Amino acid sequence: MIDIVGVIHNPHLIMAILAAVAAAATVITLAMPLLAGDTLGKRMKIVAIERERIRQRERERLARNEKGKLRPTPKQYMQRVVDRFNLDEWLGKEEARALLVKAGYRGSAPYVAFLFFRLITPIVLFLGAAFYLFVVTDFGYPVTIKIALCIAAAYIGIQFPQLFLKNQIQKRQLSIRRAFPDALDLLLICVESGMSIEVAMRKVSEEVGTQSVPLAEELTLTTAELAYLPERRVAYENLAQRTDIEGVKSVCIALQQAERYGTPMAHALRVLAQENREMRMLAAEKKAAALPPKLTVPMIVFFLPALFIVILGPAAIQVMALD
Repeated sequence: MIDIVGVIHNPHLIMAILAAVAAAATVITLAMPLLAGDTLGKRMKIVAIERERIRQRERERLARNEKGKLRPTPKQYMQRVVDRFNLDEWLGKEEARALLVKAGYRGSAPYVAFLFFRLITPIVLFLGAAFYLFVVTDFGYPVTIKIALCIAAAYIGIQFPQLFLKNQIQKRQLSIRRAFPDALDLLLICVESGMSIEVAMRKVSEEVGTQSVPLAEELTLTTAELAYLPERRVAYENLAQRTDIEGVKSVCIALQQAERYGTPMAHALRVLAQENREMRMLAAEKKAAALPPKLTVPMIVFFLPALFIVILGPAAIQVMALD
């Protein structure tokens, strides 16, 4: 039989085993980088492929969506109604055109649709309220109150298109405001690399499209205006008016001053990018700070009754059992 105790206490054998283990560990350590392969390159390739896939998907969505077109054609029946009742004169306002542009609706088709729905919506709501109040149900109200409710429904119908536009404007501004600091960083990198402002905006619009489609549309339109407008400052002013965001207005003013006085754009863009990031962080902190007061009422209504039931319920059951 093998003397196990003697083998364990043999110093030469133990040294040979430790040397073999150390040599094997050294060989494995040196061979692992060769066996691992270029995992970083593979991951970067996968990320690039996924980014191209997302970009292609966004382009296809814009191509399928009628709103993605800059100049959609108006519907024929809407155009006939607008022309027949001459709505352009007594309903058309510059404020409505400004709201449509801020909401991302360009061309004559959205304007015609806006006028059409401002005429049709109050009529439909008035007739629907009248049918419901006078025919379907009878709440026992006087006729004057029912007529007043019908007029209120018509007034809501008049205001509904504007409320819809304001809601779209808020959504669009939120999307632009979230993606604008990242777009400024990309714009700064492109400008510092030697690109002109037109090429830089075109490149940024391609990259930022996966994060914010409205911002990509605005930058693309600004690039086109910089190419054909006689005065470049008009393109920046149009961008500021279309977005109506303080951060974008500051950048437009800085770009106008840089082109007018010949100051370097990179420094101004760097400062504005930092300011926009700080503004986005402050907005997030403000929203987080406003969360506890908003949770007070739900906690009082839903949480405290359940807590009282859990705490006082067993005691109440025991008292009722003793009785």
